[in-house]
Amino acid sequence: MIHILTVDGPSGVGKGTIARAVAKTKGWHLLDSGAIYRAFALAVNNRGIDINNHHELESLAKNLELEFFTESDSDLVSVLLDGVDVSSEIRKEETGEMASMVASIGIVRAALLERQRMFAKKPGLVADGRDMGTKVFSEAKFKVFLTATPQERANRRLKQLQQMGSQGIISQILADVVARDERDSSRKHSPLRPAEDALIIDTTELSVDEVITKVMTLVEA
Repeated sequence: MIHILTVDGPSGVGKGTIARAVAKTKGWHLLDSGAIYRAFALAVNNRGIDINNHHELESLAKNLELEFFTESDSDLVSVLLDGVDVSSEIRKEETGEMASMVASIGIVRAALLERQRMFAKKPGLVADGRDMGTKVFSEAKFKVFLTATPQERANRRLKQLQQMGSQGIISQILADVVARDERDSSRKHSPLRPAEDALIIDTTELSVDEVITKVMTLVEA
């Protein structure tokens, strides 16, 4: 039996941090589905593919040369696209926006679906994304959906940018957060929403450790 925990939610709720912590504690594999879509978006941009050319998008998705590596002494996951480390590049704001756009295309989601499911290996998997519990691993035993207010998520993103040595305007970041939420939740294919059997956790006023405790309690129970 392969145990699977899905961690879904919009951007800025702490999905990646929580997923990495639980995977490390349990000794389970980790799937960062957002990194897959971001790397795909970067590949689309690098190749100059028109996002309206669904045939080329599907071909690229099916043949994407993508690898993930986790150092034994680190929580960070390195992403290699065509043999090149793009870990930092895929975290840029513009890459995230592009990823949100291509992720709304049904043929792309279908092409990347099986690639994501292949991450499910013993003893278990923690899958971080937006439709892990509703689509990719709908039969998962453990499901969590994280939320936070748009303002709090914008504040977190600004802090993250500042730590990376970049600047940001909070009003613009907040507008981007709201726009992306609307795009993700209203898309035709696998819209962002909690699975019916998911534990919903509002992280607005919670520390990382408090959220981890709630998720670990669900898994251990």
